[in-house]
Amino acid sequence: MSNNIPPQTPSRRRFISVAAATVAAGSLSRLAFADTDQAITEVSQATGSAKTAIRPLHVHVPEPQLVDLRRRVNATRWPERETVTDDSQGVPLAMIQELARHWSTDYDWRKVEAKLNALPNFVTQVDGLDIHFIHVRSKHENAMPLIVTHGWPGSVIEQLKIIDPLINPTAYGASASDAFHLVIPSLPGYGFSGKPATTGWGPERTARAWVVLMKRLGYMQFAAQGGDLGGVVSNVMGKQAPPELLGIHVNFPATVPLDIAKALQAGDPPPAGLVDEERHAYEQLSSAAKKRRAYALQMGTRPQTLYGLADSPVGLASWLLDHGDGYVQPAAALTSAVFGRPVNGESAGNLTRDDVLDDITLYWFTNTGVSAARFYWESHFNLIGAANVSVPAAVSVFPRENYQAPLSWTKRAYHNLIYYNRLDKGGHFAAWEQPQLFAEEVRAGLRSLRK
Repeated sequence: MSNNIPPQTPSRRRFISVAAATVAAGSLSRLAFADTDQAITEVSQATGSAKTAIRPLHVHVPEPQLVDLRRRVNATRWPERETVTDDSQGVPLAMIQELARHWSTDYDWRKVEAKLNALPNFVTQVDGLDIHFIHVRSKHENAMPLIVTHGWPGSVIEQLKIIDPLINPTAYGASASDAFHLVIPSLPGYGFSGKPATTGWGPERTARAWVVLMKRLGYMQFAAQGGDLGGVVSNVMGKQAPPELLGIHVNFPATVPLDIAKALQAGDPPPAGLVDEERHAYEQLSSAAKKRRAYALQMGTRPQTLYGLADSPVGLASWLLDHGDGYVQPAAALTSAVFGRPVNGESAGNLTRDDVLDDITLYWFTNTGVSAARFYWESHFNLIGAANVSVPAAVSVFPRENYQAPLSWTKRAYHNLIYYNRLDKGGHFAAWEQPQLFAEEVRAGLRSLRK
């Protein structure tokens, strides 16, 4: 991967000034995120006017924390097995015990730590909060700047496999004209970003912060991409429509019309007059609302109660795993990845057991189970209600998404729809499960915005 910044560009001039500001900021400070005094990152200390400097970040989890993690996993007090033969009562005992076995015996955090440190990681303060981000520039001229936002229960770990296909498209059979400069931030309260100490850090404030971040990096025009909560933030960016935003691509679109949302909230059967794909989407949404949204209700109303996420690795893992796709919960790809084989005929795609643990372990070492949950509490609108976006928008619909957005609803929600495609594989964690296909969709979706 290349992060070379071509000469004579605003970004290079900004990089030089940033480097000077970083030196001026002082010596490296140790930032502790976990529940011990041992730090897991090194980042330049921000003081005074240097708070908005772009400071390099390096990750290293001290060995005692790795030992403590394994000790806690092995000390788990297990409940009895569920009384059903499916996942209708939650994450099955066999699934979480298999993950815990691998976590405490075979899993190697150092591998993902090396992957993260091989990438350009930075921190900068935006609106009073430290924001972590990965910034990788393409070697190709005229690459489009793109900010890609993860969701819950995800992190920047979700996007690692799409970086090279997007910055280096010629290596994957695409054209150099399809290249992107990538900025991949951690949401507030997630990963290596700061944890808000006051209320107000929801999708709207985050969307505005992303514009500040991109401009600080020297990008005066850019696009945004997201799935899950990242799709929510990208939708809000589209609704706010800052002049710098060229357009958005989402794989978790917000398309549900108000009358449909009201019927779902009331628990009504599908309204009369729906065409087949609308009825299918309604049934998916109805099933999810009745059986699969307990986690969202808890995080949206009482996130602070989730103290177990900070105390028990297995408690954290089971909470993060209990996120579904359009058919089952936990998501089929996650279950297959944990067991290392197709389950009920469902493939994990490119998702592996270690991928799943990389994400969960990042939450553990940063102690962000509760702070990440608060993002739901800060989201004060229907996350899938019609987005009402007028900027150019591209939508990719994956078959295993929580619901498959119908074209009719999508056209009503995105008033300048420049791309819509229904895929034949991939699910809610599309960038993780199908990184090559996902990259192709991002290229195709935003291609018409290039000059």
